[in-house]
Amino acid sequence: MNLPADKAFHDISLFGDVDYHLFNEGTHYRLKDKLGAHPAVRLGTPGWLFSVWAPAARDVSVIGEFNAWRPGVHRLSRRGDSGIWEGFIPGIGCGVRYKYHLVPETPGRPFDKADPMALSAETPPATASRTWQSAYSWQDGDWMKERWNRNRLDAPVSIYELHPGSWKRGAGDRLLNYRELAVLLVDYIGKTGFTHVELLPVMEHPFYGSWGYQITGYFAPTSRYGNPDDLKYLIDTLHQNGIGVILDWVPSHFPDDAHGLFRFDGTALYEHPDPRRGFHPDWDSCIFDYGRPEVRSFLISNALYWLDEFHADGLRVDGVASMLYLDYSRAPGQWQPNRKGGRENLEAMEFIRRLNTEIYHRFPDVMSIAEESTAWPLVSRPVHGGGLGFGLKWDMGWMHDTLDYFSRDPLQRSQHHEKLTFRSMYAFAENYVLPLSHDEVVHGKSALLAKMPGDDWQKFANLRLLYTYMWTLPGKKLLFMGGEFGQWDEWQHDGSLDWRLLENDRHRSLSAMVEELNRLYRRLPALHRFDHAPEGFTWLLPDDRARSVIAYRRSGQQPEDQAIIVLNLTPVPRPDYFVPLPEDGDWRIVFSSDNHRFGGTGRPEYSRISGSGNTPASQSGVSLHLPPLGGIVLIPDS
Repeated sequence: MNLPADKAFHDISLFGDVDYHLFNEGTHYRLKDKLGAHPAVRLGTPGWLFSVWAPAARDVSVIGEFNAWRPGVHRLSRRGDSGIWEGFIPGIGCGVRYKYHLVPETPGRPFDKADPMALSAETPPATASRTWQSAYSWQDGDWMKERWNRNRLDAPVSIYELHPGSWKRGAGDRLLNYRELAVLLVDYIGKTGFTHVELLPVMEHPFYGSWGYQITGYFAPTSRYGNPDDLKYLIDTLHQNGIGVILDWVPSHFPDDAHGLFRFDGTALYEHPDPRRGFHPDWDSCIFDYGRPEVRSFLISNALYWLDEFHADGLRVDGVASMLYLDYSRAPGQWQPNRKGGRENLEAMEFIRRLNTEIYHRFPDVMSIAEESTAWPLVSRPVHGGGLGFGLKWDMGWMHDTLDYFSRDPLQRSQHHEKLTFRSMYAFAENYVLPLSHDEVVHGKSALLAKMPGDDWQKFANLRLLYTYMWTLPGKKLLFMGGEFGQWDEWQHDGSLDWRLLENDRHRSLSAMVEELNRLYRRLPALHRFDHAPEGFTWLLPDDRARSVIAYRRSGQQPEDQAIIVLNLTPVPRPDYFVPLPEDGDWRIVFSSDNHRFGGTGRPEYSRISGSGNTPASQSGVSLHLPPLGGIVLIPDS
């Protein structure tokens, strides 16, 4: 429908004086209710009210299928000195495509931009925004009431990281939609026992091969898999079945696609104007200007939007290290020190602290998780104590050390024993997640199973041992899709996981062991109660370098909540191996990675073992048969 220019009314607004003030000082955190496209009524006539921030524009109009994409037909009005343009257009409905046509103040040609605040977008490669009004009715009240108990630091949190477009495909290699994924994921996650799903970024992105990390539509779920209410259905369905949902979120950079945030009004609006701080050399993308108040309002509003509108249980914040350091990936002379002469990005630090303060103030029962790869202190400590305020941090050092160790021939492992023991020096300096993420199975790094040394039997045994180590160490767990059943090939985003592997006994057995580890982790308080406190971990055997054996105790809150973990990291069986214990008692083997059911040799059988007497002639402990490349878990036999 083509509407004449005199049908564009400019005398209604969602903004009041307080809104303008808060936005321009960087403390307006409900921008999704103000900017963008919203259904409205003017003098009894329904339509949509459009609002956009473009302070350096000379003229802004809305173009779309309702006016044949003609600039100037529906002009917006500038609202004082706020930089905001607004206007009402009658007669259009939900799902209508539109963009903003901007004429810059500075010399240059006019250009078209998608709406930064759009709640829905066309399916790429198309780039228009769509008007959208949700009609979804949530049914996850029970989950939301109990969510605190699922996300607490002392709760078992085992995360399955997945990319929606390549986890599983439909007939003809078709992308599944959010609702189809919901049905499949509920069954699969329920079977494998993970407590949470983490979705790689589902915000709209033009290049599918970026996996969602190059975002142009920060408020719009990617339409590749359906509309926003379809994504709500996915999250709601998982919640109703006791499964949490974490969303990957990217405030560290954005792409320079012409229709996106890049030079939005003809100037560096969202990005820092100095290329030494506004351009990311690794990712060939733009870096937000964290010192600009309106940008802070935009980003914090966006984070809260996903937690509020989509009931997300947490945000995993991507690329935190790249935000914190001015010299990140830059050679001398390519970066500018801060006002104190240091390399820290002071504006980014302040933004991150404000972000986490607002998240936990409004949603104290969610998780804010940092992907931070350096030794920056106090990442997951409260802001009032000088920290950045995240709830959790990925332990990238553990990930790299562990994969380096397990990829080595067992004959060499005695020379690298410290890669297993060093983590205990810092394990409780932060609240850690132990990640085996998507980044470790792409770009020539090979799949986890393929990284393991030896013949096929040893590869599977090594991977079972790695998972046993991971699931019994202090820290929350994260495993990228395909790792649970031993994907042989690197992750390929253009296809599906190789589900046919589950027709093979070894792959089915590995999956069965991951299921058992998840059950054990949830069932035994010793394995999760003190994931982030030193009283939950004690070395029993840290230094048997010659035989590459380690043993440690995990403890819960009650005296009876104990677990002993012993790992033999060579393919040599070790019968009658003595493990010292701090006290006498009887113990029962409740898990062995070498169990027949998991593809192992079957030693040791699950059984009761008596500890030796604590006398001058004998040390308290147990004598165990350690299977080759195997790990066992014992608990008190009461």
